[in-house]
Amino acid sequence: MELVELIALLALLQFLAFGVLTGRARGAAGIKAPAISGDEGFERMYRVQMNTIEMLIAFLPALFLAAKYWPAPLIAVLGLAYLIGRLMYWRAYVSDPSTRGLGFMISFVPVAILILIGIIGTVLTLLGLKG
Repeated sequence: MELVELIALLALLQFLAFGVLTGRARGAAGIKAPAISGDEGFERMYRVQMNTIEMLIAFLPALFLAAKYWPAPLIAVLGLAYLIGRLMYWRAYVSDPSTRGLGFMISFVPVAILILIGIIGTVLTLLGLKG
């Protein structure tokens, strides 16, 4: 389980790093809060940060619920794929938003799988078929 917890903590650190990068982009563009438009570079970084928090809301509970029912190494690999996908998404989005699709899918698919196997584990346990 510690491996899954490490992945969760790395996901939080990644999100915080995106926040720092967004803050730096805001400062470099001279955009004062609460404005979120006016510089394309800042807007791209801001969208990465916002999309990451949107994904994180689904990722973290799915990660821990799936880990409750399935082997931690499997869950950690799915979590690692999520982290790599987010990194790819960030790099693509800030350089050319039209290329963000692969990174998005590499981070979205593991979340969908975690949710699905979490549901399966929960249902099997409720039916007394897994324990």
